[in-house]
Amino acid sequence: MILTPVDPAALPHIFEVFEAGLGGDAFARAVFRRIAETAALAPGLKADLYAGQAKAVALAKRFGIPTLDEDPAVAFSWDGRAIRTRSETSVVFHEVAHWQIASPERRLLPDFGVGAGPESGRIDEANAAVCVDAATREEEENLSSLLGILWEVEYDEPAILAFAEQNWLELYDRPSTPAHFARCLWTLKDRGLLTDEGRPSPPPI
Repeated sequence: MILTPVDPAALPHIFEVFEAGLGGDAFARAVFRRIAETAALAPGLKADLYAGQAKAVALAKRFGIPTLDEDPAVAFSWDGRAIRTRSETSVVFHEVAHWQIASPERRLLPDFGVGAGPESGRIDEANAAVCVDAATREEEENLSSLLGILWEVEYDEPAILAFAEQNWLELYDRPSTPAHFARCLWTLKDRGLLTDEGRPSPPPI
């Protein structure tokens, strides 16, 4: 849930300040620019949040991830076997990213063993399956958020909406905000989940 609504008219200034906060990190600056450029796909920060759903489902299939055309509210976003895909486009991309980041063992657990997502209906069961500490949960949510956003960029979706909604621009004028973005970005790169150009690594052939 977004903490502070973003004024669309302020985006050019926000982007300028955020990018300046990345300093000389050319890798992070290039990736951030690609995210920022998707604002052209969402005039006034508005777009159809479901329009790209089929693209996200296609990505899941490229990874060999089963999907179900069901609302996550009937069970879980990820039930240990499949992603339920009657969600906003960004949510489906986010679940694919969670699958990439989770260990093989935790892919067998509801919501990857990190606790119920906002769309899951069986909240108590998902939370009972948590098997990581709070710091790991927070880290994986950050990494899955950013990786899902970068998949949206690759599929020509308005990734800026999820970037704002998931609070990557919150307190954009504080040094810690772009620093956090860069740290998460480099963590994804170090884990082999991004290419040298900062694009999501494709599924194995």
